[in-house]
Amino acid sequence: MNLPDDFLHETRSAMGECLFGLLMDGMKAEPPVSIRVNPLKGTAPADGEQVPWCRWGYYLLSRPTFTFDPLLHAGCYYVQEASSMFVDHVVHHLLSSPLSPITHPSSPILALDLCAAPGGKSTALSSALPEGSMLISNETVPKRARILSENMQKWMMPEGNPYITNNAAHDFQKTKLLFDLILCDVPCSGEGMFRKNERAIEEWSLASVKRCQQLQRQIVSDIWPCLRPGGVMIYSTCTFNIHENEENVAWIAKELDAETIEIPVESEWNITGPLTGSHPVCRFIPGITRGEGLFMAVLKKKGLNTDDNFQFKREITGKVKCSRLKIVPNDFLNAYREVAKTPAHCADLSYEQAIAYLRGEAIVLPPDTPRGMIVVSYQGHPLGLAKNIGNRANNLYPKEWRIKSTHIPTQEFRN
Repeated sequence: MNLPDDFLHETRSAMGECLFGLLMDGMKAEPPVSIRVNPLKGTAPADGEQVPWCRWGYYLLSRPTFTFDPLLHAGCYYVQEASSMFVDHVVHHLLSSPLSPITHPSSPILALDLCAAPGGKSTALSSALPEGSMLISNETVPKRARILSENMQKWMMPEGNPYITNNAAHDFQKTKLLFDLILCDVPCSGEGMFRKNERAIEEWSLASVKRCQQLQRQIVSDIWPCLRPGGVMIYSTCTFNIHENEENVAWIAKELDAETIEIPVESEWNITGPLTGSHPVCRFIPGITRGEGLFMAVLKKKGLNTDDNFQFKREITGKVKCSRLKIVPNDFLNAYREVAKTPAHCADLSYEQAIAYLRGEAIVLPPDTPRGMIVVSYQGHPLGLAKNIGNRANNLYPKEWRIKSTHIPTQEFRN
């Protein structure tokens, strides 16, 4: 791995020789493989070791060819590096604390994941929020918003209703919505992805770090008015430098008059604190923590929430639909639910049939399967729709979601 000299100098200066040496050793090591199970329909892997800061996260002994597991496409689990799962611990702590700055215990909240694609933290949030809460998952880039929509729809099937939007941060000010929780996993220089992504190394420069720092401050400034008094913002990056991390947290605290919140962690998790300044933050450093590079801080907007009436879901839904937000429709999920209203119009597929279906191929269903629109599933978990015409079933799985690989699946996911 050929790392830029400027990166090495900056990182050594910020971390000191001891932490820097551990990081360099970690960068040479193979990244751990981890998944997060969907608590509504997934089960813990037989050979999995639990990620200590996530109730549904597991390390795997090796990396299987996830593409050929129908249960991944059914949203039974999400492939996510372990550090990013820390958002589950953060939200769980905020909601379970007697002095919770978000809301009353177990009350539904309104949350926003502002830079949500591809959906790892949004799917984690949807599992961590109290029942009845509403999460809006937003992505600025249209192509990435479609990927986000795919992952959220799969995660929510058969229940739940994801709200996916494609907007800039300042667009939310027009809605007059006030969020209890905002996750800002901001675009960054990506130093924490160096050992997994050679392109991140090629694109890195001191100038890009400076640009990212200014962009991050603009994004936070644009969305801060949409955080209600007493609400919290989770600020995170996947980079190591202090400019996009500690310096930005200090800037938010000073310029936006925010209060930083310390999140308790166990010593054996090996999560590192701030490299500079006094604000409490959490750093995940390869070679020290078992995961990729991640930085996370929690900030509270000063003031008190005076609204004790959380019968907001219908009102908020109306506001979102009537706002100027660009909403990505859940066409696939909505069509599935219409067909699923008739239980007889469902067919469970074998492994070979499921892979063929996910590749967009026509399949043949049992002779007693009703004609017309059918929900197809694997091991009882819905995959999508097909139109049964008797001698075959025409494939209605979205083209952009289909398995592109022509490789023959191995035995690893066969029962």
